[in-house]
Amino acid sequence: EGLMHSHARLTYKLVGKILDPNPEDSAALEESQALRSEYQDVVPHLDALHGLYKTLKATRQERGAIDFETTETRIIFNSERKIEDIVPITRNDAHKLIEECMLCANVATASFFQQHKLDAIYRVHQGPSEQKLENLKQYLNELGLILQGGLKPTPKEYAHVMQQIDGRPDAHLIQTMLLRSMSQAVYQPENEGHFGLAFPAYTHFTSPIRRYPDLMVHRGIRHLIRSEKDDAALMQTIKRADGAKPIKKDDIYPYDMPALLQLGEQCSLTERRADEATRDVMDFLKCEYMRDHLGDEFDGIISSVTGFGLFVELKDLFVEGLIHVTNLQSDYYSFDPIRLRLIGERTGKIFHMGDEIRIVVSRVDLDDRKIDFQMAGVPIGNQENKGGKKPRRGGKKPSGVPGVSGDRKPVRKRRVEGDDAAADKSAKDPHAKSKAAKKEIMDGAKKASKKKKPSTRQKLNARKAAKKTAKKTSGKKKK
Repeated sequence: EGLMHSHARLTYKLVGKILDPNPEDSAALEESQALRSEYQDVVPHLDALHGLYKTLKATRQERGAIDFETTETRIIFNSERKIEDIVPITRNDAHKLIEECMLCANVATASFFQQHKLDAIYRVHQGPSEQKLENLKQYLNELGLILQGGLKPTPKEYAHVMQQIDGRPDAHLIQTMLLRSMSQAVYQPENEGHFGLAFPAYTHFTSPIRRYPDLMVHRGIRHLIRSEKDDAALMQTIKRADGAKPIKKDDIYPYDMPALLQLGEQCSLTERRADEATRDVMDFLKCEYMRDHLGDEFDGIISSVTGFGLFVELKDLFVEGLIHVTNLQSDYYSFDPIRLRLIGERTGKIFHMGDEIRIVVSRVDLDDRKIDFQMAGVPIGNQENKGGKKPRRGGKKPSGVPGVSGDRKPVRKRRVEGDDAAADKSAKDPHAKSKAAKKEIMDGAKKASKKKKPSTRQKLNARKAAKKTAKKTSGKKKK
């Protein structure tokens, strides 16, 4: 427990310019020298940290940790709060330096708990399941890549694949496949290691003000440190600012094993819920941005292939949309789940992941957070859907390996071309008789409704006549 004294107010962008300027850019070198002069008191410490980062990076590679370079996006708004652009967030050495320091703190904390045999909560990441691993290997084999390790590959085998795809145009798609093949990290009191980072023990320590598991970890450390003191020292050190009674040792860390199990499950659940909410907001903002680009053409890369169509990610914008199978060229496309591709039976045209295509934005649905594309060169609205019905759109995009349709069902694409359509129209209707009978009944009902109805005067005269008749009848009965 202590206080931190900050000697400088720095940002990732500023430190990145100090540590790693572009050597080919003279203006960037001049700016770096100016910043080094301005922050000369802390530059030696930054250089030492940079050297530490390089050492930790080399250790990470030797350990076999998987270094995923994911691309996140940032929404830029104009003065009218309208989306102006969607740009990727680039990570410089300052980001990576802090990340390595955070990893060191998390590993040290997990080792501290194991050393003192305290029941605590760990961040556990397991390797791929058997089904996901099989799907991944099939996908990599189609690209000429091999994942070693049999049924239980190690992080080193994954890292080796990452090295092979470095520099490929579809590298980020392959990386996504590798990431999706692994299990999701969870919080639990049973330490089973971290597969992705290749650590035997790992926990979350660095964000106690925004993440409850980190707060639990801080309480565990506080409990262990203070429990080593005698009771007299404890009474002197553990006092609240308001002068209240000292805190009991058990009150510092009130978690037993059942509580840790329950809180681990709850924190894992709320983490996934928060991630889904973040993605939902980003999807909405991207849909709002693309709504102003209806009819515009973009270059994209096929990011996923399913039985109902192609998911395409736009270059530079990282916006994803669906080309439904009914919006492809005039052909019947069958889905190959082994090689994850769509094949045209008549033309032989093949679509698979990583293909670069030109698309047109055809439809944006803000409510469902969905964007529809179609191939460039086909007028929007010409869906070649001769049935006259709107093409059926499936559910959510598969969350696992692309190509596994999740809760969407493949839509078989049927079209009647040329003379077949005329023959279809002239074909004999097996329900013609029932339709004719129904039509005759409807026509009769229409004619009956058109018959002339009696006027109000005629109705009154009819009532008077009926009364007179009734009186005469009653008089005869009395006589």
